[in-house]
Amino acid sequence: MKKILISVVAVLTMVAGVLWFVNNRSTTQKDSASTNQQLRVVTTNSILEDMVHNVGGDRIELYSIVKRGTDPHEYEPRPTDVAATSEADVVFHNGLNLETGGNGWFKKLVQTSHKAFNKDVFAASDGVNPMYLTTNTKEQDPHAWLDLANGIQYVKTITKVLKQKDAKNANYYQMNADQYVAKLQKLHQTAQSQFLDIPERQRLLVTSEGAFKYFSKAYHVTPAYIWEINTEAQGTPEQMQTVLAKIRASDVKHLFVESSVSPKSMNKVAKETGLSIHAKIFTDSLAAKGTKGDTYYSMMKWNLDKIHDGLAE
Repeated sequence: MKKILISVVAVLTMVAGVLWFVNNRSTTQKDSASTNQQLRVVTTNSILEDMVHNVGGDRIELYSIVKRGTDPHEYEPRPTDVAATSEADVVFHNGLNLETGGNGWFKKLVQTSHKAFNKDVFAASDGVNPMYLTTNTKEQDPHAWLDLANGIQYVKTITKVLKQKDAKNANYYQMNADQYVAKLQKLHQTAQSQFLDIPERQRLLVTSEGAFKYFSKAYHVTPAYIWEINTEAQGTPEQMQTVLAKIRASDVKHLFVESSVSPKSMNKVAKETGLSIHAKIFTDSLAAKGTKGDTYYSMMKWNLDKIHDGLAE
């Protein structure tokens, strides 16, 4: 009986030891995972997503709310968007009244997720000199990223925030940002003289939405559009007459339509003027992954080349 009791105690002791080891190992692994946990970052659209990816690399866990090909002006967040935003360490939005225009979907999402502006939520456009709408001179034009100089400022703001939120990886973020900014700067410098070989009367950039004011100022073209911003009425008779008058007063050769809007109104303009639509160009969204225009750099390169070719013909 004594031997049996000793054996039982020995077995129990061994089991307890195994349980302690497993539990201790699990706790150690959890502590290690917590120490090495990636910074959780949420962006509101695919353009910001790509910028953040270029800076954050494999040191961050990245989620984008508005999917590629979708207009970020008007959006209805899904439960997965709310969950990701609630769990995020950092949230980047464009600012300049992009996501907070229209139905104010982003402000509601921030409130629902219990986040705070300038604490958890940051405008990537911070530091950009804004332009304003012509139909509402007090409302900022949100499309600042279409000037590469502004895109570079976005990257600098993103880098500053990531370094503050994740100091142990600050050097890594800065190294990535420096390389990325150099690439964008080179494209910007080329673009600043790219359109000067085209007669001025041909340099009329006709699009559906008036998203190219920053682009036009930076690269020496003149913007013309049917409606000014996607939250407005689109393709009204008055809007159509205004853009048709600008086209007829110019020597423009081609029209353009954006990838994130319906081509219906621009097709009407083409029919009225006899001009063809030269290409689809990018404004509020990157292209689908694996296709041309699927990064911010390639989107801007595509726009610059297609617009130049269409205006020069």
